Amino acid sequence: MTSGVVRDAGPRGTDARLPVGRPSWWLVLVALVVGGLVTLDLLASGATERLDVRVSEVVRGWGLADSAAYPLVWVVTQLGGRVTILVVLAGLVGYLGWTRRTLLPLVRVLVALALLTGVVYALKFGTGRTAPGYPGSYFFHEDGASFPSGHVANAVLMWGVARWQAVEYGLPLRVQHVFWWLSVVGPVLTGLSMISLDFHWVTDAVVGAAVGIVLLGVVHALDAVVLSRWVRARAGRPTA
Repeated sequence: MTSGVVRDAGPRGTDARLPVGRPSWWLVLVALVVGGLVTLDLLASGATERLDVRVSEVVRGWGLADSAAYPLVWVVTQLGGRVTILVVLAGLVGYLGWTRRTLLPLVRVLVALALLTGVVYALKFGTGRTAPGYPGSYFFHEDGASFPSGHVANAVLMWGVARWQAVEYGLPLRVQHVFWWLSVVGPVLTGLSMISLDFHWVTDAVVGAAVGIVLLGVVHALDAVVLSRWVRARAGRPTA
């Protein structure tokens, strides 16, 4: 499957490439349905809420948050940390902008970041779900901002965008492989580490991943229809 985007510059040095990681339409649809159904079930205090409570009780018994392993597990959570990912993306975008003389990677990152911030915080404030260990017995409260996990959504979307740029602009295969692993393993490790420290419920991570997949599909679609053409037009290059 092709990426569906117009390349701003050809690859340098090699034709070998990994897939750019554009989610297929059926995966976006599944993510949208799963995210919606889990959200509705949580709001109705259904089976997913009971699952969350059970898992939270188990991981709280592990005591990782109060153990010597905490710093290491916390570091793993930062695979989905906004600062961590933006530092890496700044280097990637800066390198591509300088060497390929294009603003397209920067525009893609900014669009992804704007969509991520708007959608995730709309859901957080709209549901008001509290995190495990919140004082009292609340699951939903005006101060709640646990649902969905911003770290997991961030890892899925932003590492996905980073992988896309590395492949699209033909960076060395070892670099492409690094971003491939980050885009696939990063969200999984982020979610597991957040749950194991009892920072998030299981469903926070599940819906966070679903949001990330949907938004990655949206950014790819916007790029195919608008972004690549707009950047090329401003640069005075053909749009097709």
